[in-house]
Amino acid sequence: MNLKPFHALIAISLLIGVASCSDSKLDQKGFPVSSDVNDDDEVSEDGLAKDSLKFDTKPSEVMLTGYGHIRLLSIYKVNKSKRGIPFIGSNNSYSGYYNDDIGDGNHWHGHYLPGLETAYGYNMVNVSHYDIQKDLQTRFFEKPVLIRTLYYPSEIQDTLYKQPVQRNYFMVSVYDEDSNKDGFINLGDLRRFYLFDLEGKKQKAILPTDYSVQKSEYDAINDLMYVFAQLDMNKNGQIDEGEETHVFWVDLKNPDRVGRMY
Repeated sequence: MNLKPFHALIAISLLIGVASCSDSKLDQKGFPVSSDVNDDDEVSEDGLAKDSLKFDTKPSEVMLTGYGHIRLLSIYKVNKSKRGIPFIGSNNSYSGYYNDDIGDGNHWHGHYLPGLETAYGYNMVNVSHYDIQKDLQTRFFEKPVLIRTLYYPSEIQDTLYKQPVQRNYFMVSVYDEDSNKDGFINLGDLRRFYLFDLEGKKQKAILPTDYSVQKSEYDAINDLMYVFAQLDMNKNGQIDEGEETHVFWVDLKNPDRVGRMY
């Protein structure tokens, strides 16, 4: 059986979609940035007040990039269980080991997107970028946000149709604003998608900021990411039933190149 057509377009809605198999009941409750409970506790139906963004944070894990002088640190909100025990989230990544079976010189080392590693975790609120050569630390975001998925250059070099792949940027899917003005930053807000350069400086919103990312697919033949996003048509800062879904393409060779195909 020829598997090539099956793998040419790979769904990766797990990475920036609405739900994933990795979602815990914390995520399903909808307020992971603001919840102060763990998996053993009931999650309250409140969120992080926009005027109370000052809370304890803690680094969780060093992430090795494909550039030896650049290292990332995931930063998590320090939570307390109802029993008063502090805890933080930890890094997880999405894997796609079946991609190595495509053939045609595709060796992605378990990555969903060739050349890019992923990281996500409960209450990841920022990313610290450290340049070893310059001894310089910067943060992706000035204030705490709810990071859904971080994409960064993979330490191990992948190949795409026998060609080596090395990405020189970062992408972040994130809730970064109380867009619906309910006083909280949570899953009810619009999910944005941002591009950062290799120095960790925000370059632009990959999609217009009045859209909320829903899911994506990967086109290996053209090295494109197709991003499905809903338009906030009534400008109320949240996604409502019946609002239009549009599809954008992002050129992963040069993510400054973005277009709308639907």
